[in-house]
Amino acid sequence: MAETLNTRSRFIEEVLSVLVAGQLLLVALLGFVIVTGVRSGLDSVSRLSDEIETRSIDDLQPIAVDDVPTEITPLIAKTNSLLARLDEAVASQRRFIGHAAHQLRTPLAGLKLESELMLSRTLPDDIRQRAERIKGVADRMIRVGEQLLVLARIDANVRPQDSFNRIDLVELAQECGARWIPAARQAQVELALAAPDEPIWIDGDAVLLDQLLGNLIDNAIRYRQGPGNIVLRVQDAPPSLIVEDDGPGIGASERERVFDPFFRGQGSVAGGSGLGLAIVKEIAQSHGAHWDLRSRPEFEGTRVSLVFPGPRIGTHLTRMARNGAP
Repeated sequence: MAETLNTRSRFIEEVLSVLVAGQLLLVALLGFVIVTGVRSGLDSVSRLSDEIETRSIDDLQPIAVDDVPTEITPLIAKTNSLLARLDEAVASQRRFIGHAAHQLRTPLAGLKLESELMLSRTLPDDIRQRAERIKGVADRMIRVGEQLLVLARIDANVRPQDSFNRIDLVELAQECGARWIPAARQAQVELALAAPDEPIWIDGDAVLLDQLLGNLIDNAIRYRQGPGNIVLRVQDAPPSLIVEDDGPGIGASERERVFDPFFRGQGSVAGGSGLGLAIVKEIAQSHGAHWDLRSRPEFEGTRVSLVFPGPRIGTHLTRMARNGAP
């Protein structure tokens, strides 16, 4: 029954070693569980951050609360409330622009008619020059009003993509280009079409796409100096609409800003409002299209390309795709 102190000490050391090893293992296991849980919880926050980062400034849809920790749900709710108020403010601004542009159409049309009636009569030279200036101003204001109405109509956030109709890009280019032939000839510009014989289908709004192509042709005619050529190209795989001209081109420092509303490059001599390419950008975004602008020295003149999603993809666009992400 006797036991030495050394034996008892070794026994105590062995027990303590087992206890310490168990405690260390428990701490390690607990740390692993905590780190894994925190990372799992932050994954949803990271996905939420990525979604917000990739959003366009025009995308004011509510943030989804799926797979988000309950601790940040109130923050998302408050953010969604702010987005809803911003969306309503933007919609109100669009309605105001549309109503104002619509109200201006009637008096401007009357002013244009009166100036045309004056010009149809025999007038002194100074009076005729003034009447022509009045008619020119009225024409420009009517054009600005039409473009503002188009901008008010475009809203990629509320227009359901499945309401688009099946459109043949080749037929669209033929019909729109034919209407611009008289204006091109008057400006001594040769307007040509390069397109395949078979249809190239996309899903979209025919009226808006016609306005898009018309603005590109109008810009190509308006901002060139002297005779030249404009080529409308329609390509497949992927469906693409391209407008090329051999004009003076756009400076490298201005290529990013030409799509901003009311921006006009330095040295512009044509009477315009600066809304043409802004409307092109808005319509392209609403159709989920990617646009690209090339000019000198990469291209002799100016080349604007629009690449559309296919007809089946176009009716199921994501928010990112509708905002022009390549």
